[in-house]
Amino acid sequence: MAIGIVALIVLVWGGFEVHDRLAYVHEVDARIQTNLITVSSRVSGWVSNVSASLGDLVVNGGVLAMIDDRESRLRLAELEAQVNGIQAERARARADLELVNQQTTSRLASEQANLNAAKVSVSSLKPQRELTERELKRSQKLFAKKVISRRQLDQAETSHQRIDREYRLALAQLSSAKAKLEEAKAERAKVKVMEADLTVLQQKEAEYNAKIRSQALDFEDRVIRSPVNGVVDRVFVEKGEYVTPGQRIALIHDPSEIWIEANIKETEIRKVKIGQSVEISVDAYPDTKFNGTVKSIGDSATSEFALLPTPNPSGNFTKITQRLPVRVKIDQQGRKFRPGMMVVVKINVSDSPSSDQAVTNKKR
Repeated sequence: MAIGIVALIVLVWGGFEVHDRLAYVHEVDARIQTNLITVSSRVSGWVSNVSASLGDLVVNGGVLAMIDDRESRLRLAELEAQVNGIQAERARARADLELVNQQTTSRLASEQANLNAAKVSVSSLKPQRELTERELKRSQKLFAKKVISRRQLDQAETSHQRIDREYRLALAQLSSAKAKLEEAKAERAKVKVMEADLTVLQQKEAEYNAKIRSQALDFEDRVIRSPVNGVVDRVFVEKGEYVTPGQRIALIHDPSEIWIEANIKETEIRKVKIGQSVEISVDAYPDTKFNGTVKSIGDSATSEFALLPTPNPSGNFTKITQRLPVRVKIDQQGRKFRPGMMVVVKINVSDSPSSDQAVTNKKR
């Protein structure tokens, strides 16, 4: 009877074991993973304050450390003073431009009016000159025939000379008005030169404003902030140290964004499907069982990412079963799960999720 009882127990245990081996894929090579964010410095300088320490909870934008900003502050003030100087110079140049514009516009209008008056004077004197010239010729012919007296001829000559003199004077005034108008137009060109100077000052101001924005960014980067809501895993600097661009300041992770990565043997990976349920045992909490689901299956074996490749030039070959990473989704339990913890997973390969569920899980 005792032998029968033992045999029954062994048979039952063997049955459960066989069922467990067929219905589940076991893996002890599994760890809790997360995205570890390395917060680095964008600028160089002396660390003036470190406000974060191991295990601190930080919010997005929270201050982790500060770098001495005195030199950056002075440089920013210098650039702002230069911009203020350029703005004052632009204001003065704009006032000069308006003054020259008004003066040249007024003179140009005046010279144009003088030119128009000279043209009118010439146009009115020209027919009078032609008339007196014809009268003089007629008087000369009549005097030669003894029809008119010498006095009448002298009067005709005097009238012609007076009109001719006024006509020539009008022509000289017209020529002078044209020259002065061209001179006024040349002075008017100063406006374009001054406008070009204003454009140069505007571009110079834009250049310094760009430098100010760059320096303001440098000033802002001297406050090292957390990029996410998370917890500080490690701090790499102390107050008084000198840091360079790209140097690590702290290591942070978001406790709510965790998952389990299990390295499944390639001989068993065919049984694993996205969406299958997973039983999870965490080494830190051996008396508690947790549940999860298969989220994704790796497309490459873990050996492909090894830092030291293992070529085989000698021809000696030992076949080793490769492993593929499988990501298991698990919900955080009050910050119980922490990156690097060892877990044991049992994937229920008898669970066959629908294709829609598998696609949805994969997208997640």
